[in-house]
Amino acid sequence: MDVRAYNRAMWDKQVEDGNPWTIPVGTEVIEAARRGDWSVLLTERKPVPREWFPPLEGLDVLGLACGGGQQCPIFAAAGARVTVFDNSPKQLERDRLVAEREGLTIRTVEGDMRDLGVFADESFDLVFHRVSNVFIHEVRPVWREAFRVLRPGGTLLAGFNNPHVYVCDERADGELVARYPIPFDSRDLTDHERDRMFGPDSPLEFGHSLANQIGGQLDAGFMLVGMYEDTTSEPCGRFMPGYYATRAIKPA
Repeated sequence: MDVRAYNRAMWDKQVEDGNPWTIPVGTEVIEAARRGDWSVLLTERKPVPREWFPPLEGLDVLGLACGGGQQCPIFAAAGARVTVFDNSPKQLERDRLVAEREGLTIRTVEGDMRDLGVFADESFDLVFHRVSNVFIHEVRPVWREAFRVLRPGGTLLAGFNNPHVYVCDERADGELVARYPIPFDSRDLTDHERDRMFGPDSPLEFGHSLANQIGGQLDAGFMLVGMYEDTTSEPCGRFMPGYYATRAIKPA
């Protein structure tokens, strides 16, 4: 199966179906960001600490696999020069919609998050990568490419799933049963299992090990300087964090 093509089509379908992560921010959010009053999510619920961000005015920011008209228009309204890179044409349309509506300048580029060859080395000061590498089957190339396109001293902010959220299956009585191994690959499920776990017309998902999520950043050359956990609305959230967020620096 061509994972990238399949997930492009499924995310375009998610836009049509009104997935919450495809709903663009409103004018009031942009107006507040222009006043310096803003917050964004790397994970499901917990806002990113403002001290994790360098001053955005004049900063070159890459929203990596970050379409949907949510975070990147806020960065643009706060004064950054923003490029949104995403696999879904309809998600990129959301960012263009907000840009046109609010008079913002946002560059949109369609592509595979594992290959940022369209960008020269050291093109950006900040890479913002919300929970999205769950939709690719190999994650280490993402960290290597993020490292390459960042300038020395640049920042990578990344959110990703706790891989253990995929271990358990919920029975009809609400009990969670350990069933699936890590790393998790939803291609190994039947169509019925995928629909039950993720819903119909859902993208393929992959649970990467922390050795590849965190260790992969370190092996790419990053220095990890911050981390937090976040909760999830999934049933396993009763027992464990569903997400992690990291702040990493490319050494100067």
